[in-house]
Order: sequence, then structure tokens, then C-alpha cells
Amino acid sequence: MDNLDQSKKFNFTVTPIIGYKSVMVTLLNKISNTPFVRNAIEDKADLRAFREKPSFRVLAGVSAIAFSYVLGWPMVGLMGIISLKTGNPWFAVIGGPAFYGLSHLVFMAGMVLSGAEYSLIFLRWLTRVTMESLIERFGT
Repeated sequence: MDNLDQSKKFNFTVTPIIGYKSVMVTLLNKISNTPFVRNAIEDKADLRAFREKPSFRVLAGVSAIAFSYVLGWPMVGLMGIISLKTGNPWFAVIGGPAFYGLSHLVFMAGMVLSGAEYSLIFLRWLTRVTMESLIERFGT
């Protein structure tokens, strides 16, 4: 059998049953009909609120959130290293989860202090920008 006959024998194309574009259009239509997305687009949500000087409470909250990352996995790793160096597994068994739990509590305190106002402003802006970009790309 020569190469020409073999290429004709295995020549086929795969046609998808549902194209990804039609799935995306359907999904975008459903998402864009939710009240949060509609309000973000209609109000032209922006980041103007970030131009104002944040209050001390917000700064304290953001600082606590940043500090919680130092208390999290780096301290768990440090407890593991200390456990290996000293030969005492209790540093890793007790210290690791304790520092991780403490970091979670500090993170939650930071979220309470900083409040949800700035998170909501950013999320509305991100939603508007993302949806407008996807709608432009897929032409819904």
C-alpha cells in the first residue's frame, strides 16, 4: 500500500458537537443577567474610592492580613526545620498547626478591621472589566 492510499484512509476531521463559542455565549448571557453583574456594568464601577486616604482602621486591617501571611506557612516550615534540627517532632506536631491556626485568626481579624467596603469596590470593578472584555471578545 503506498503513502497516498494510506493518507486517504485515515483522513478525517473531528467536528465538535457544541462549539466552545456557543457555550461561552450562553454562559456569559446567564452571568450577565445576575443583579451584581448588571449593576456593576450599569453603574460603570470604578476604583475612585482607592484615591481617598484610608482610615487607620483599614490600614491596621491590611497590616494584620499581611502579617498573617508571615505567620502561616513560613512558620509551619520553620517549625518543621526546628523539629528536624532538635530531633523533637513535637515542634512540628504542635507548633505547625498552632501557628497556622494563629495566622488564620490574625487574617480574620484583619478582614474584620479593614471591612468589606474596599473588597466589594474592587470586586465590582473587576467584574465589570472582565465581563465587558468577554462580551466584546465573544460578541454576545
